[in-house]
Amino acid sequence: MKTYHLDFLSIVSLHINYKRGMIKPANDQSIGGFRLSNLQDEITRRRTFAIISHPDAGKTTLTEKFLLYGGAISLAGSVKGKKTAKHAVSDWMEIEKQRGISVTSSVMQFQYQNYCINILDTPGHQDFSEDTYRTLMAADSAVMVIDASKGVENQTRKLFKVCVMRHIPIFTFINKMDREAKNPFDLMEEIEQELGIQTYPINWPIGSGKEFQGVYDRNLKEMIAFEANNGQHQVKATALDLQDETLKDVIGTEHYQTLLEDIELLDGAGSEFSQQRVSDGTLSPVFFGSALTNFGVEPFLRDFLTMTTSPLPRSADIGIIDPATNPFSGFIFKIQANMNKAHRDRIAFMRICSGQFEKGMEVFHIQGNKKMKLLQPQQMMAQDREVIDEAYAGDIIGVFDPGIFSIGDTLCTANHKMIYEGIPTFAPEHFARVSQKDTLKRKQFVKGTSQIAQEGAIQIFQELDSGMEEVIVGVVGVLQFEVLEHRLKHEYHVDIRMEHLPYQYIRWIENHDIDPKKLNLTSDTKRIQDLKGRYLLLFTNSWGVQWALDKNPGLELSEFGKA
Repeated sequence: MKTYHLDFLSIVSLHINYKRGMIKPANDQSIGGFRLSNLQDEITRRRTFAIISHPDAGKTTLTEKFLLYGGAISLAGSVKGKKTAKHAVSDWMEIEKQRGISVTSSVMQFQYQNYCINILDTPGHQDFSEDTYRTLMAADSAVMVIDASKGVENQTRKLFKVCVMRHIPIFTFINKMDREAKNPFDLMEEIEQELGIQTYPINWPIGSGKEFQGVYDRNLKEMIAFEANNGQHQVKATALDLQDETLKDVIGTEHYQTLLEDIELLDGAGSEFSQQRVSDGTLSPVFFGSALTNFGVEPFLRDFLTMTTSPLPRSADIGIIDPATNPFSGFIFKIQANMNKAHRDRIAFMRICSGQFEKGMEVFHIQGNKKMKLLQPQQMMAQDREVIDEAYAGDIIGVFDPGIFSIGDTLCTANHKMIYEGIPTFAPEHFARVSQKDTLKRKQFVKGTSQIAQEGAIQIFQELDSGMEEVIVGVVGVLQFEVLEHRLKHEYHVDIRMEHLPYQYIRWIENHDIDPKKLNLTSDTKRIQDLKGRYLLLFTNSWGVQWALDKNPGLELSEFGKA
């Protein structure tokens, strides 16, 4: 159960009564420094959600179809770019276009009906799970895409646990029903058993693969028969009541009888729908369809937008921050360098948590302890950007970063200072020694590795008393080494040597009064420091960790570095 401040409820009550014509505020009436009607209307119509899935489940394709319905694009690109010149809008990095995978989170905003939608498309590959985690910190809900033929996969489980940790609503889209699929009841049971969340199918598939006839909408109590149209915007759809005599002719006697039995079973033995449980993240509405051929995508989008939430209050050091009653505040959850190759810029992605942001307004950077003006706020569409004049709670905007922001930083007004809860750092699991081949390109090497590290994609360490000509890079997944090498070569024009190291465990030294050079350690333990000057130890096995603790009384080690 979420608790809201009384002043927030008062604002909502006033706003509802105003819309009903029961009160007529003066033109200058405002609450919390903002005009009620404009601010509350803008925040209420916003939806900010992340799309998560195992690789190849169809997440990026579904994202493209959302953009298609919102009019943000006119033709969906093929995600796999090997056979076509087109590629997914959300996959903007060159390596993404070449490999046909998402390796970095992408932000897109568009309008659909009366909603302002902020989509956060996340990497599905497990090697980029920490980027997905940071992105989920900025979302109010999540759409989980599952392959109908494969069901719940490993990465789905990991990402789902992150959603549970954040207590955010989860909506499930079971994709690829136009291919041979598992029995829908088996899929529902698998989701409930594997992920520990109850399900409620909003629609129900009729057949699969070549026999896929469409879906039955349980709310409208009608069957919608779809025809594929090669991914174009409008999908030919025919709505037929379950009792319509022609339905049997459309889908065939066998499918018709199966549908009647399935609906009877769902209505009699299935979970009951509860909007409160959806909002609490304990019940997942389930939709069936096919993103590639547009089966069931727009009905899903419409229902999802009505069931998901407007921007929610967030926790800060001064308490719960309501989006409408507090002045501007937000936090940085992602930093990306070289989104525009012509300008070699760095963009910080900021989730606005409360109030209204206006171009050129003065804000206070908490971690930097100084006032500043954000003169070029940008609305995002993958790597395409447009300068905007204003944004509201729930929006994701890009701001130019001259090198002062870090992931987790809070921005707010100077007279209402706060700090939002931090974003944890994932401990790296793979390590390599990296150096530039051309010693004359030391400057580019240092700049490239430092900027990519500040994005959170990699972590950089140095051996004690060594320079930046050679660094130890730590990553969560080995594919990140390939991305690092590709980006250094194509964005910073630096070729590198990479030597993989056998270390498996990393620990930060918590004691500030300990000289790491004097520690009694195993011969294969390496002493290093991070870019903030904090000392760490690299171990090849857990036995080395225990040796360090046993042979050095009072030594305190941590798996996470504190900011």
